[in-house]
Amino acid sequence: MQHLAILPVLLPLFTGALLLLPPFKDALNRQRTFALLSIAAQLFIAAMLLMTAMQNGTQMYVLGGWQPPFGIVLVADRISTLLVLLCTLLCAGALLYACAGTDKAGQYFHPLFMFQVTGINGAFLTGDIFNLFVFFEVLLIASYALLVHGGGKQKTQAAVHYVILNLIGSSLFLFGLGILYGTLGTLNIADMAVKVRSLDEAEAIVAKAGGLLLLLVFGLKAALLPLHFWLPRTYASASAPVAALFAIMTKVGIYSIFRIHTLIFGAEAHFLADIALPWLWPMAMGTLAIGTLGVFASPTLRLMTANLVIISAGTLLITAALQTERATAAALYYMIHSTLITGALFLIADLISRQRGKAEDRFVKSRAIAQPRLLGFAFIIAALAIIGLPPLSGFVGKVLVMRAAESTAEIIWIWPLILVSSLMVLVALSRAGTTLFWRVTNAPSSEEKAHPFEVAGIALLLVVSPLLVIFGGAVTEYTAEAAHQLHDLTQSVDALLPGGN
Repeated sequence: MQHLAILPVLLPLFTGALLLLPPFKDALNRQRTFALLSIAAQLFIAAMLLMTAMQNGTQMYVLGGWQPPFGIVLVADRISTLLVLLCTLLCAGALLYACAGTDKAGQYFHPLFMFQVTGINGAFLTGDIFNLFVFFEVLLIASYALLVHGGGKQKTQAAVHYVILNLIGSSLFLFGLGILYGTLGTLNIADMAVKVRSLDEAEAIVAKAGGLLLLLVFGLKAALLPLHFWLPRTYASASAPVAALFAIMTKVGIYSIFRIHTLIFGAEAHFLADIALPWLWPMAMGTLAIGTLGVFASPTLRLMTANLVIISAGTLLITAALQTERATAAALYYMIHSTLITGALFLIADLISRQRGKAEDRFVKSRAIAQPRLLGFAFIIAALAIIGLPPLSGFVGKVLVMRAAESTAEIIWIWPLILVSSLMVLVALSRAGTTLFWRVTNAPSSEEKAHPFEVAGIALLLVVSPLLVIFGGAVTEYTAEAAHQLHDLTQSVDALLPGGN
């Protein structure tokens, strides 16, 4: 139990390394078996870590015995452990799907998959900003290779834009880190939250530049308008399990905004209090609006799903702009729902594409789908959830987000935007389902059937939606406690620094 907090980082890292060595390197079946066993173990560890954070409070893991703010620390609190569990669950569904045959398209799929999980889990658990940068680079390097896995002109073109933009983002990240370290003398998040309150006005101006650079970098990762343009084409060109895994990539950027701009640059940051809000408000609403238009204009189901990721990012960024405990709690619930459902939709879109022949997942008339009942049922569940219709989790998530708007001005701006977006998504998905399943030619349907692993992967992701409603009381209670823990600066500092504040 002493080393539980570091296992979500070490286990996928060692798994990926071992899969590159004999006897796994050239034996795909062995790679699949070992990877699935590893992800099952990671699910158990993530659940145990979450239970520990619930029962015993924040767990801090100090590497090498160097106490903060000088050493490297991992912080397993309610939010980070919840997101590690979310990541692992999404990875389990995507990996099950990949093991049906998608992983044969190119080499090293399973090691790269595990390295990306390492980076994502590390980003959620790290307690200092420099190691957040390190884990960002780990997950990005793995994602570069996964994006072009299997080859193809479309993937390569999308990868070039994705790589260039993220290299620029990484450079800006380092500039921001340098500025903040120069003014605060530390990159430990809890220590920064203390020292930022003692800056004089001149130092605060410099630190503000560093904080806004970080917002720009996190906004790029989160697909915040106008930095969202890379996402639709990139996600739509990736293979299905990779696109499903990428559904949580924007959430890493959003989590970073919540963590940094609530704890360090929150309401108690004196001269730097809430420096992100003037930028977040218009950009968050614009992100939701542009994602909605993208969904309405999408010619394929994969591109539509990629734009649904932008909508979820915009909704979550609106809650970040509200900067209240209620809004953060709503964001956590909505984040679980949207990540898993969009991940499932990428997988569903791939099966539909394969069974429709040359038409793939384009919204045009084509031959009938080989398994219309199975895929139709899965599509309806995912569509109802993502639109936000009862009785599934999307309805609860959007109600929680709208209830988080407390003032009249917030209600006037947020409610119509979310409701109109939901209506347009309803129309777009209804049109998509009608075209894909009912507008068929007389040509014989494909004989290709979904593999049991593919069905299991989709089912694993979809079943969480009704479970989030059935156990909604317990889940919302947990997210409320997690939000309180994030917004309570004194509690966070006392838990993470030896001398407190």
